[in-house]
Amino acid sequence: MIEVAERVFVGSLDDLENFLFLEDKEDFYILYCMKNPSHKEMVGYEGKSCDKDHPEYLVARRGREMTLNMVDAPRPEFFSQEMITAGLDFLEEGYLSDKKVVILCNKGQSRSCGMALLFLATRLKMLPKEFIYAEQEFKKLYPDCEFGKGIYQYMVQNWEWHRDNK
Repeated sequence: MIEVAERVFVGSLDDLENFLFLEDKEDFYILYCMKNPSHKEMVGYEGKSCDKDHPEYLVARRGREMTLNMVDAPRPEFFSQEMITAGLDFLEEGYLSDKKVVILCNKGQSRSCGMALLFLATRLKMLPKEFIYAEQEFKKLYPDCEFGKGIYQYMVQNWEWHRDNK
């Protein structure tokens, strides 16, 4: 788990267990950027996928925990503005409530990094406006970042939309 900015942490699901052992969970907003196990457990479905007509198909929230039905897909079509915006709104709510925010994916290398980069750049305005420079600065903060093709292409294609719509 790495603190990439004051009160903004990025990591993996394994990191969370060790991290919360030392911290009070009430001090956090936690965003899970993963279908398995978080979305499946929070929504409560079995099998390979959630029914597309389910009201929590993309996003589920329970108090200060939110999970996005997100896989490390190879194409940007698997990431929607609706899902990403819900996650960013959630992180902003936590941050503005003076809570620590934690952004997680399974390995802590791709989806959590994408959400953290978008959050720092578009909501907290802590990174450059241009994607290429924001990406370079973020990788200095979180060297383990290895964006998957889908989340990377999503950010490139939707960067200005997210930057200009908040």
